[in-house]
Amino acid sequence: MINQTPTILHAIDTTGPGGAETVFLDLAQHLTVEGFNNFAIIKGPGWVEDQLKARRIPYAIVKPSGFLSIRYYWELFRRLKRMNVKLIQAHLLGSTLTYSILSILTRIPLVATLHGQVDINPNERHVYLKNRIMRWGVDRLVAVSQQLADHISERKLFDKNRIKVIHNGVETSRYGKSHSRQIRSLLGLGDDAFLIGCLGNVRPAKAYHVLVDTAEILCPNSPHIHFIIAGHQKAELMSSLEKQIEQGGLESHIHFIGFHPNTPDFLGQMDMFVLSSTSEGFSIATIEAMASGLAVIATRCGGPEEIIIDGKNGVLVQPLSPSALSNAILHLVNDSQSRTDLANQGKLHVQRSFSMSSLLDQYKCQYNDFILYTEKVIK
Repeated sequence: MINQTPTILHAIDTTGPGGAETVFLDLAQHLTVEGFNNFAIIKGPGWVEDQLKARRIPYAIVKPSGFLSIRYYWELFRRLKRMNVKLIQAHLLGSTLTYSILSILTRIPLVATLHGQVDINPNERHVYLKNRIMRWGVDRLVAVSQQLADHISERKLFDKNRIKVIHNGVETSRYGKSHSRQIRSLLGLGDDAFLIGCLGNVRPAKAYHVLVDTAEILCPNSPHIHFIIAGHQKAELMSSLEKQIEQGGLESHIHFIGFHPNTPDFLGQMDMFVLSSTSEGFSIATIEAMASGLAVIATRCGGPEEIIIDGKNGVLVQPLSPSALSNAILHLVNDSQSRTDLANQGKLHVQRSFSMSSLLDQYKCQYNDFILYTEKVIK
């Protein structure tokens, strides 16, 4: 039986926590269009499914069975028809490819959001074919930063006039300083410890090995500095990092605490925030830290340059430079007034430029371009 109410379908091909997954969830939960249902399709159980349940977003799991699997696409095709889907919002490369094919077949408009350069890896298998499919199937491509949009255009994946830059946003009211001592107690750290927070899954692009080198420069003369890293851990990369930490004698100064389920709570307990990445599509963690009232030091790795005005609401340093990172950290650790000024300006900047309402308004405008023919009006 076909659903009489038209539906906006939200799709993503990953199941764990991350920035793209957070945007997927926020849009599916908060972006409402009058007269339309929201529905999500994911590929398996995990953190994303748990969040869909917690947020009470209706969803289904449709497990893939290989690239261009007829059975998989037939199941998705049936669901699109049965649910009366009038618009598809896809995230990341996998879902963009999947729903590009379905959009070509069904003529259902497709808005696709790419979140980083990994989504347009030139070494991807069958890259030419995949690029062609996306060009044919995607009606509006969203990039989370201008740097990413320029990179996509330079690669000739999409024309500039078919790319819309929409920066990510957060619910700023959820973030702020916390009086909790949970993390200090967990790690056995006193009030004199200075906690530098880092947030993001342990993967190569986060360049946590640079953070370890930075700690090796700082901690011998500043033993009160501690780096607290929250995020899912990959065993192979963690093994290498643990060996590096042991060789530097930094076991008591660098703390990988694994995934933290409450980002505002984690950031609220920190004294400062550092991003050491070599590549970021945008970096939601950076705006979350600024919204929390923390001074932020980030590398010039793509997204942060569109968030931070160096020296005004944060500090930008070159990537892969432990000396530059350690100098910036030491300056702010020792200069509480500069730290406070940057934190205050950063929080104000996020409230003005990267709020959840701004994110939703911009996506609504994109959706409106494709659903006007239904004679429905966005709330």
